[in-house]
Amino acid sequence: MKVTFKVCFCCARSFKVKSSEPPQEIKTLFDNYSQNGRISEDEMLRFVIQVQGETHADSNYVKDMFNMLKHHGVFHPRGLHLEEFYRYLLSDFNSPLPLSGEVWQDMTQPLSHYFLYTGHNSYLTGNQLNSRSSTEPIVKALKRGVRVIELDLWPNSSGTEAEVRHGGTLTSTEDLQKCLNAVKENAFEVSDYPVVLTLEDHLNPDLQKKVAKVRF
Repeated sequence: MKVTFKVCFCCARSFKVKSSEPPQEIKTLFDNYSQNGRISEDEMLRFVIQVQGETHADSNYVKDMFNMLKHHGVFHPRGLHLEEFYRYLLSDFNSPLPLSGEVWQDMTQPLSHYFLYTGHNSYLTGNQLNSRSSTEPIVKALKRGVRVIELDLWPNSSGTEAEVRHGGTLTSTEDLQKCLNAVKENAFEVSDYPVVLTLEDHLNPDLQKKVAKVRF
């Protein structure tokens, strides 16, 4: 499987992702229910009814499925290709048994003993070069269960206040207090577990002292 990423504005780099090859039975299923190398919503509906026996399924069922897959990187606007289809079949979305939403692991260990659902440049609405900074991605991340929020702190143009932005790029700025308020208001909406706030600090000592006194 090969994944291509845009680098800057005009270049692209491809990386080969290590993954297990789908068995021939899966390839045959995919060929039977796909067109032009993709399984569309209509074709997926036919698959879940005819192969998986989900006779209750309808177009809304498949749309909900595709919408969930969007947020987990297993999606393409024209449908699922073979690797995505294979990942879907092995995912929690297609579990043969009902999955419990309750926490069953031992949650009494130190924080460093766990993997955390982590954000990066959590305030950016798009790419890291020229997108808009906003509190919206922070809120969305927390509502999806992200437990680590990152904010980059830089002096404003006059050097009198700290602002949130991706330094050395064309991204816009966002008010630090608004970002902190967004964390405070949404941190525990979907989870009671701690939120880690990481600050990439590019401030002078005076501004560091000022930020340290901010309340939220």
